[in-house]
Amino acid sequence: MFSNPDLLHFIFGRLSLDSLPFHEPILVVTFAAVVLGGLVVFGAVTYFKLWGYLWNEWITSIDHKKIGIMYIILALVMLLRGFADAIMMRLQQAISFGDAAGYLPPHHYDQIFTAHGVIMIFFVAMPLVTGLMNFVVPLQIGARDVAFPFLNNFSFWMTTAGAITLMMSMFIGEFARTGWLAYPPLSDIVYSPGVGVDYYIWALQIAGVGTLLSGVNLIVTIVKMRAPGMSMMKMPVFTWTALCTNILIVAAFPVLTAVLVLLSLDRYVGTNFFTNDLGGNAMMYVNLIWIWGHPEVYILVLPAFGVFSEVVSTFSRKRLFGYSSMVYATIVITILSYLVWLHHFFTMGSGASVNAFFGITTMIISIPTGAKMFNWLFTMYKGRIKFDVPMLWTLGFMLTFVIGGMTGVMLAVPPADFVLHNSLFLIAHFHNVIIGGVVFGMFAGIVYWFPKAFGYKLDPFWGKMSFWFWLVGFYVAFMPLYVLGLMGVTRRMSHFDDSSLQIWFVVAAFGAVLIAIGIGSFLMSVVVAFLKRDQLRDETGDPWDARTLEWSTSSPPPAYNFAFTPVVHDLDAWADMKKRGFVRPTSGFIDIHMPKNTGAGAILAGLSLVLGFAMVWHIWWLAAVSFIALIGVAIAHTFNYNRDYHIPAGEVIATEDERTVLLAKQQA
Repeated sequence: MFSNPDLLHFIFGRLSLDSLPFHEPILVVTFAAVVLGGLVVFGAVTYFKLWGYLWNEWITSIDHKKIGIMYIILALVMLLRGFADAIMMRLQQAISFGDAAGYLPPHHYDQIFTAHGVIMIFFVAMPLVTGLMNFVVPLQIGARDVAFPFLNNFSFWMTTAGAITLMMSMFIGEFARTGWLAYPPLSDIVYSPGVGVDYYIWALQIAGVGTLLSGVNLIVTIVKMRAPGMSMMKMPVFTWTALCTNILIVAAFPVLTAVLVLLSLDRYVGTNFFTNDLGGNAMMYVNLIWIWGHPEVYILVLPAFGVFSEVVSTFSRKRLFGYSSMVYATIVITILSYLVWLHHFFTMGSGASVNAFFGITTMIISIPTGAKMFNWLFTMYKGRIKFDVPMLWTLGFMLTFVIGGMTGVMLAVPPADFVLHNSLFLIAHFHNVIIGGVVFGMFAGIVYWFPKAFGYKLDPFWGKMSFWFWLVGFYVAFMPLYVLGLMGVTRRMSHFDDSSLQIWFVVAAFGAVLIAIGIGSFLMSVVVAFLKRDQLRDETGDPWDARTLEWSTSSPPPAYNFAFTPVVHDLDAWADMKKRGFVRPTSGFIDIHMPKNTGAGAILAGLSLVLGFAMVWHIWWLAAVSFIALIGVAIAHTFNYNRDYHIPAGEVIATEDERTVLLAKQQA
């Protein structure tokens, strides 16, 4: 029926042996290292007979705590990949001057800086934020789990499938060479006829489904599942920032989905939404992508603000100063984040009036952010400050983020932006707020809640090493880029002619090496803490002098979080419980119903991965089969009625950790 070429094309689509990067020595060596590492891990898991444990306890788990931990593990794995790209870029720019071409060909360099941005935003920062919210929010509001436990598992595995789709592009085909937002016409089929942009589209679409559903899940959890007595204005600040973050996710991510669908139609079926032909307009893409993109900045940084609020209060041993103003500032930021997207393209010719409006709103959004900064400072004022690792990350953030905010206000002035927009100044500013805000915040949160998750602290020596290498490395890496940007040096360049600029790039590369040591130190703190866990375990079960409800249960908490549903009387719920006095009840326990684990989430995500790969390579039969299988598994899962298991009251008493502390009069 088919001639041989037609049959091969039907079976493999665009996929061929030429799609494998045998001509790229760096990728070949990387592939060999990944395969070797995979074999080592596979062998170790098999040798220690861990497959059943991993499947039953983690892969199929619907426990919000385990899912939150898996999100953070995914983020740390992707951080290693994304930061490897950063090191490669910095090394290339440090040595590529004059006649020296460097070691990365331009097409490979373009893939690296695109992948770096996509990985760091979508698969490092987002999983870190989502993981912390998943782990902490139900504990802070006194819930046993999130509103939709299976959906939580599915959301995580969809995010993982998106990350795997992106990683596959390194070894099969190529990644996009467009920059991390894939502007047309660079991402159009004419200028990017290969599979790179398709990998970009499907990685983000698959992961975006997981992010959107996670946002819905957490909104419902916060609105409907708070403990008795916990009104909205008694919620911890981290829970408030999580609520606003997930409202932004639900509002913004459908826009990203829609714009990528339109770009897909342009590439797959020849529509002209973003071309100059037949009425299309590339600027429509830019508007839509930034209507998602600017709220995304606050999706990332608002939970970090929540972390800092918890940490400052805990380690200053005071109530948070100005709780109400913190909440209102968070809400104002949430609203204003939708009124500033156009400052990302002042240079695109929108006109003076439009630019003035967006410049003014950009400056206004700095006001509630500044109010938060003063609240943290006043919380520390006359407090008994303890300079533990989470507090160090917070202090480092306050200095670094203020500098990033000031440079942001500079870029909010359209005439200044015209000069600085396409320069390295913008790169320095963006990293200033993302590293100084989001990354520092997530590390503070991980260190702060690590004892809650595992029952022992991270090693403080390596934690402080990590902080100082990150802080110093950041300034060494990015302050030179501010200088280069003010000198007019263009971003996204892999080669420079002016050799007088080289020293600045060499210094920046050295800063990146310092940050790499900081990442290694953090991983070392995890390893050392595990080896010394008995020594680092606090026998009281309350490692920090904390004030919020999640610390009122054992460390780590049982599967059901709370044997009794707590009753909240005060904003600082845990501090109030201790003040009132508490005893561990020995009676009154009732059976607990908890949802069963299920593998449907991982299976659906795996089928989505296959579907995405098939769509990238135009393997239409495989796409059809995987899509039908997706629908079939989803329908079959809906018939799984028996989803609960029971924990008898006697078992609750027997397994409840003695360190758990509960109110004596919880039912009053």
